[in-house]
Amino acid sequence: MTFRIFAIAALAAAGFSAQAQQPVKLTMQTNWRAQGEHGGYYQALATGLYAKQGLDVTLKAGGPQINLPQLLAANAIDFSMGSDSFGGLNYVKNNVPLVVVASIFQKDPRILMAHPGQGNDSLAALKGKPILIAYASRNNYWQFLRAKYGYTDDQIRPYTFNMAPFLADKSAIQQGFLTSEPLKAIKAGIKPVVHLLADNGYVSYATTLETRSQLVKERPDVVQRFVNATLEGWYGYLYGDRKAANALIQKDNPEMDDEQLAYSHAKMLEYGIVDSGDALKLGIGAMSDARWKEFTDTMVKAGVYPADVDVTKAYTLQFVNKGHGMNLKRN
Repeated sequence: MTFRIFAIAALAAAGFSAQAQQPVKLTMQTNWRAQGEHGGYYQALATGLYAKQGLDVTLKAGGPQINLPQLLAANAIDFSMGSDSFGGLNYVKNNVPLVVVASIFQKDPRILMAHPGQGNDSLAALKGKPILIAYASRNNYWQFLRAKYGYTDDQIRPYTFNMAPFLADKSAIQQGFLTSEPLKAIKAGIKPVVHLLADNGYVSYATTLETRSQLVKERPDVVQRFVNATLEGWYGYLYGDRKAANALIQKDNPEMDDEQLAYSHAKMLEYGIVDSGDALKLGIGAMSDARWKEFTDTMVKAGVYPADVDVTKAYTLQFVNKGHGMNLKRN
């Protein structure tokens, strides 16, 4: 009888052990169709970094009309790629239980782009001039341009993500991303003047990693493992062999060609989009209380948020600033 009880207990323990070793299933969704700017996630998936952390990760590409915060809050996905610091503050303002756990980009890659030889060689020089701006942009970085450079809403012209008007008009100025639109202009025979907002006082974080506050509270180990694998993936994509990751990107988005992937990668390195500032000392994904406060104070002064908005609820430093993955960096 004693042996039988021991055997049953041993079998039960083995069952619990096997259950504990089952990979944790997670779904991560990006903010747009697969591209080089998502490379670290694809690198982590392609090279088995998530699996090594005991995670079974499904990576889903975003696209138009997809509401990532809604999907995240509804438990349809577990992690999502946010756009910028506005996201975290908007969650606080609207009492949405989501939180930023890392910032993959230290610099927001948003730009304003102009034709050469038109006197548009600084952001200050664009004050008062028509600028092609998407409707959604009015609620984020346009507020920074209004506050810092005195831009006014009557400068705005609708941008529909069609570059034909810009290419046809030498006086045109439009929004874009450092890693994308300039290449299209170059291929059309134009060497554009590019103003990276992040190099002109715009301190917003970008391509933030967001999740539910509940997951942070109840499964911090899972969040940490996902963050760690993702950071390793970004070091690998930036400084290692990214062929497998690019193959997965092109599988998810067949329109993403080798030239665009190479250009995006080169610009992320050249401008320190991912690995610069605090990330150089604290590791990719780094964030700081001071930078969040600086951004919030600027937007409060601009009237975007009330003076009593609690920025500390927008993010957590629990999972970053540990130098994780820095040993993988290669010059």
